[in-house]
Amino acid sequence: MDVVVLIARILFVFIFAASGIGHLMATEAMTGYAQYKKVPAAKLSVIVSGLLMIVGSLSVVLGIWGDLGALLLAVSIAPIPFLMHRYWAEEGEAKMNEQVQFNKTVSLVGGAILLFALFVLVPDLGLTITEPLFNV
Repeated sequence: MDVVVLIARILFVFIFAASGIGHLMATEAMTGYAQYKKVPAAKLSVIVSGLLMIVGSLSVVLGIWGDLGALLLAVSIAPIPFLMHRYWAEEGEAKMNEQVQFNKTVSLVGGAILLFALFVLVPDLGLTITEPLFNV
């Protein structure tokens, strides 16, 4: 079962790792889009969220304080639905596309929070390097 949980962790963080790398490799393009969406401190937001996604992904996959890593992922994406995917301010096809992205991102936040709880509640999760940072 340890291998199954490890595979699930790898698959879950894939989108975060890819997005984090994208944030740091295409910072100017991402900043321009964030500015278009009226994100405050757009460039800083792009860089910080990219770093949080990469660090959180590595933490979850390697099992080095995986609970903290899952929490970093949740924190890095929790503002995104409300800042980037404001479907209620759109019309037509754009509204539908933004609502899909909003719903997907909210679900990813929920998954990251669930993974945080799993790491904390099951300290012997298997195939991790450290114990959880947080205790219940």
